[in-house]
Formats: sequence, structure tokens, C-alpha cells
Amino acid sequence: MASVTESMAAFPSPTSQRFETSVSRPVMMISKPAVSLFSRRGFAEFKALKIQSSKISLALSNSRYPRVSKPRGRVVCEAQETALDVPAVTDKTWQSLVLKADGPVLVEFWAPWCGPCRMIHPVIGELAQQYAGKLTCFKLNTDDSPSTATQYGIGSIPTIMIFVNGEKKDTVIGAVPKTTLSSSIEKFL
Repeated sequence: MASVTESMAAFPSPTSQRFETSVSRPVMMISKPAVSLFSRRGFAEFKALKIQSSKISLALSNSRYPRVSKPRGRVVCEAQETALDVPAVTDKTWQSLVLKADGPVLVEFWAPWCGPCRMIHPVIGELAQQYAGKLTCFKLNTDDSPSTATQYGIGSIPTIMIFVNGEKKDTVIGAVPKTTLSSSIEKFL
């Protein structure tokens, strides 16, 4: 007949099970770059992301568990180096750069703390390059230039506005696909 301590060891106590569940985390290991899988299947290769491997030590508060070291992969974006920089406009330069501009002007209202704004920056840069000579693109930081943002009723960012001859013609709110912005631009070219 088994003793009480042996039978207790066979069934973990609810406290230890709760402790283990809250501390344990799933670990995803990537042995080969994900790019190779996509390129073998005929998809375009995407070179702006790379996977860095590192080891993270977890010190657990319970003395029964030793210090655990788990290898983890971290995805690092290298797109900041490849993204095109769109010139900035401020409250002081708004009149001369946007309202008195020859031809259509696209302005992105954004803030540095806004995640969707950072997602759409490369798209605006691509559009500036694609429509070079036909369209002028600017970005306005709503934290640095609040009066212009208030004047145009900016309540959500990112907001993209298209101006023609100093007059607001179209507004797109949110991080939208490049095709949506292209169709808005095409109406005024």
C-alpha cells in the first residue's frame, strides 16, 4: 500500500499547478528563416525582417525550480533604413507648403506614439516616390503643430488629407491599404 506522501507526489497540488501554468510560456523556435518557405512557394521574398536569436534567463521565485534559460527568437525590423522619408510641415510652414502649392498635396496627420501612423509611413513614402512630380507629400506631427490639426478637425490619426489649390478635397482616416490611397489620389491628378 502506498504511503500518503507517495500518492501526493503522483498528483500535483492545485497550488503548484497554478504556479507552473502562470510562469510557463510557450516558446516558438524558428530554425530556418521564414523567408525561405515563402520563396520556395513562389511568393516574393521580403528582406526587411530578420530573426535574432538570444537567450533569456528566467529566475523563478520558488526555490524548487532552478534558473531556467530558454532560447528565444526575436524579429527585428530593418525597414527604417529602407523607408523613404517624407518631408515634415509645421504650423509655420503650412501656408507656404500646402495652401499655396502648385498641384495636389497629400498631408499625413500623425504622432510619434501612434502605432498605425508608423505602419502607414512607408506607404506614404512609396506614394511620394510613385507620384513624384504629380503630387507633393508631407507629414504633420499633431503634437508639434496642434493648431493646424484643430483647424481641420483632426480627431483620429493617422488622417490623410488631399489638398488642391489650397482647398481640402478628400480625407482618409486610419491605416488603410496603399490601393485605397492610390484611388483617392487618382481622382485629383
